[in-house]
Amino acid sequence: MLVATAVPAERDAVARAFSGPVEDVRLPGALLRRTGAGSDLLAAGVGPALAAASTAGALTAAALDGRPYGLVVSAGIGGGFPPAAPLGSLVVADAITAADLGAETADGFLPVTELGFGTVTHRPPESLVRVVSGALGAPAGTVLTVSTVTGTAARAAELRARHPRALAEGMEGFGVAEAAAAHGVPVLEIRAVSNPVGPRDRAAWRIGDALAALTEAFGKLAPAFESWNPHDDQ
Repeated sequence: MLVATAVPAERDAVARAFSGPVEDVRLPGALLRRTGAGSDLLAAGVGPALAAASTAGALTAAALDGRPYGLVVSAGIGGGFPPAAPLGSLVVADAITAADLGAETADGFLPVTELGFGTVTHRPPESLVRVVSGALGAPAGTVLTVSTVTGTAARAAELRARHPRALAEGMEGFGVAEAAAAHGVPVLEIRAVSNPVGPRDRAAWRIGDALAALTEAFGKLAPAFESWNPHDDQ
């Protein structure tokens, strides 16, 4: 399993859930942290483009080494849409959606799919979402990927209107999912909520609580990942 986070603080929060030796592996432009539990942790960078490039590099290196990954998990902290995703809570994506990939028109925003190109949503395996959501006691819904973090009530309302099932936003999930899809590897996204989506108020951020929730989440997930059967979705 490859776990891709944005920054080292998130990667290290996930790493605290694993015991045993850790080996650092240098990749082009990135450092991979290999745990004794069979999971590789990658601080892939901030934003969908860098996350996609770094994740693709790790996937390619693993394939060339003859040990391809069976699952990619995008994990980190992010903004939660209240009241469904309060501070310190966890959410699991059943849809990983690029919220701002498209075009502004006189009639409003058009996703790139309506322009005849690409995709804007990747869907993790339904059975895996059920298993992980159940293990964490966390809701499943849409997790949005944005290139610009939401900082106003108007923007938050606009996103909720376009994506009524949205639970949270982050900046890397869609990029990680694009890389996983290119390699034919299933993907999952888990977010710990550090702040509400809306007006930017740093005093309201709870980054430490969110990182602790991320550690706790991965401490619970080993049995869930082991019990998941990819063939259940075929």
